[in-house]
Amino acid sequence: MFSANHQKFIEMDELSHQKVPFFFMIDFLVDKVEIFTENEIDKEGLLIDFQLFSNVKKQDVLDKKIELKSFPESLESFKKGFDHVQKNIRQGNSYLTNYTRKTRIETNLNLGEIFHHSHAKYKVLYKDFFVFFSPETFVKIIDDKILTYPMKGTIDASVKNAAEILKNDKKEKAEHYTVVDLLRNDLSMVADDVKVDKFQYIDFLKTKQKDLYAMSSEISGNLKPEFKGKVGSIMQKLLPAGSILGAPKPKTLEVIIEAEGFDRGFYTGVCGWFDGKDLDSCVMIRFIEKEGDQLYFKSGGGITHMSKLEDEYQEMKNKIYVPIH
Repeated sequence: MFSANHQKFIEMDELSHQKVPFFFMIDFLVDKVEIFTENEIDKEGLLIDFQLFSNVKKQDVLDKKIELKSFPESLESFKKGFDHVQKNIRQGNSYLTNYTRKTRIETNLNLGEIFHHSHAKYKVLYKDFFVFFSPETFVKIIDDKILTYPMKGTIDASVKNAAEILKNDKKEKAEHYTVVDLLRNDLSMVADDVKVDKFQYIDFLKTKQKDLYAMSSEISGNLKPEFKGKVGSIMQKLLPAGSILGAPKPKTLEVIIEAEGFDRGFYTGVCGWFDGKDLDSCVMIRFIEKEGDQLYFKSGGGITHMSKLEDEYQEMKNKIYVPIH
């Protein structure tokens, strides 16, 4: 379905079949696939901090007050792409589209300081190119069982009864149902007995600017025999990740490329660590990229026929934060 780096996926299959630990990164369009065995990680200027793997040494306490300024595009500019997405939803080309923007930011921290002092489930610093601090798991594989945890729907935690409001919000709920359905179908391509184990549970995300609640679900299945020990083949089947693309996938991808007008690159791609037996991977969101001397924060959210322009614009801005506290 997507132009794929077949040779690299074969390489990933061979490494996982031989039980060789490795780290991989795949960009949004599945054009770039980078693979690093354990001894290549440090050499390539990669810093990784996952729950199951870290090559990070303890850092001194950050001794400066963090400054972060963002310069979001105007509502009019945001509206152009938003309208294009809505038009395609009305025409039946997509029923959920993840629309993202890039926002220039200024901060007194360098990418390394952001990496070392931010708190997140998944963090990666790649040379002087990008840093991300993602709360979102893509898939985990544990003893030939595959699990995914789509995260869709966020709300400012300071709102009264925020978690309840989020759980019962019609638009957020519809979006969440759609992504759960999409990922259940995706997992069914590589696994049998796919089921939703937990539906709409709430995570708390602490940030310097504001605290957020996010809504997730857990879906699992048992890997089909032909996918056991084949991390590359699994990724090739599942990518791009449904939660940051939308549905149906092929048509929605066209809509995104037309609406956004910038290259996502590794943002909203996936990366993962295979430890020789099991896999943990994440979606590369909450993402800061360096272009020349400028820093850009990429963020966005899911659009459905119920989405309101002002709310989506606000959500895109809410997600511009660094979780240092």
